[in-house]
Amino acid sequence: MIFSSLLFLFRFLPIVLLLYFVAPKRFRNAILFVSSLIFYAWGEPVYVVLMLFSTAVDFTHGWIITKAKEQGNQRKAKAALISAMVINLTLLCVFKYTDFLIQSVNAIVGSSIPTVGLPLPIGISFYTFQTMSYSIDIYRGDAKLQKNMIDFGAYVAMFPQLIAGPIVRYQTVADELNHRQETPEEFANGVALFMVGLGKKVLLANNIGMLWDTVAALPVANMSVLTSWLGAVAFGLQIYFDFAGYSDMARGLGQMMGFHFDLNFNYPYISRSITEFWRRWHISLGTWFREYVYIPLGGNRKGPVAQMRNIFIVWMLTGIWHGANVNFLLWGVYFGVLLIIEKQFLLKRLQNAPKAVGWIYTMFLVLISWVIFASVDGQGGLGYFASMFGLRVGETATMGGVPFLNSTTLYLLRNYGIMLILCAVGATPLPARLAGKVRNGLSGGAQIEAEATEAHREVSTAGSTAWQILWSLAAMAMFVVCTAYLVDATYNPFLYFRF
Repeated sequence: MIFSSLLFLFRFLPIVLLLYFVAPKRFRNAILFVSSLIFYAWGEPVYVVLMLFSTAVDFTHGWIITKAKEQGNQRKAKAALISAMVINLTLLCVFKYTDFLIQSVNAIVGSSIPTVGLPLPIGISFYTFQTMSYSIDIYRGDAKLQKNMIDFGAYVAMFPQLIAGPIVRYQTVADELNHRQETPEEFANGVALFMVGLGKKVLLANNIGMLWDTVAALPVANMSVLTSWLGAVAFGLQIYFDFAGYSDMARGLGQMMGFHFDLNFNYPYISRSITEFWRRWHISLGTWFREYVYIPLGGNRKGPVAQMRNIFIVWMLTGIWHGANVNFLLWGVYFGVLLIIEKQFLLKRLQNAPKAVGWIYTMFLVLISWVIFASVDGQGGLGYFASMFGLRVGETATMGGVPFLNSTTLYLLRNYGIMLILCAVGATPLPARLAGKVRNGLSGGAQIEAEATEAHREVSTAGSTAWQILWSLAAMAMFVVCTAYLVDATYNPFLYFRF
């Protein structure tokens, strides 16, 4: 793990920002690049070389592709693109999937090939996809060649989003790498967004995660139906606030330095279909697979059968991208099947159904998916899943052996009920809308223009002086409380570090 808590980031960040803004603009990418390498090497001193190698591979191949296209040699350009992709994917597969493949072979053929035990480099799935996007964008003509290795390195290693996303495609920040504007207003909005993300992670994800840890540690024999569903809800909320919180922190840090990363989460738990859910959840990953896998495979242009095949391929890859384990593969296949069903006939019916019906359908299926996702232990996961439906799984499955609730359920509701309500409300646009109303009220009734999505409203510092003072006090209070939590805690992992 790169560090045991966010306290390292708090110590590291002020120094970097001071050096960054004191330096002339022409040196800022170099400062960002070097500081990002230090940030990564603090916990991964060996694997920083791997990241630098991946950076050099795509930087070099970008040159080769560009020169080949200028010479009209499309065949050479395509060969260079394939070369870059093979090298990147080979690195990813070796470090992430070698032991999984060995274990699978052993299980299938009964062999006893020893596993390698390679540690997983933090963030390799994220930065590998980013460097690949550069080579692909250059080949397609969607981006121009980056001629400065330092500038390209700053893009790949950019510490705000290096280790847990969001996945930033090169074309998204290509212009800002060399022509960004850092302003006091942008810095203030970046700080606001960072604080919101910090609060999501420390105050919500960490605390609701305690409920999930408690339920997950229970023997299946002591589980009730409601307890198992509480655990699924808790995990779903934890992983949302954990990852959305990190994404907001990364976007906020980027905005402080003049970068604008795309929104990665847009209130997925208000979705009324699985299709809508995946338009709102981990948007950068969905966009990457759509642009670089689904569309090149043909998308929906070659008929329904080909579309179903393409969706299935994308979701198998999406599942295994999250981790080298069967449960992640099953999780991806699960969503692939659901999306195929919706594409074929169900989505139109959901759109015409009452909103509550679509929302209940979606949340039911999403909560089941989180049990699959969290079930690295296959047998334990099967028992947990069965308890959600009142079943006991042993030598024979029995119905009615699981109580709907028990004393453990009541204990958990007493201890975590308020946190569940806070997280449930926090996962909706309601807090943002309330913040907007307060801001408009303090501005004398003047309507402050909203950003493109609801997810931005709670982090805007635009408004009257009274609003700015109120927001500053709230941000300071949040920072103090979060710091107190971090000092008291011994471990504050981000769930997506493992990917």
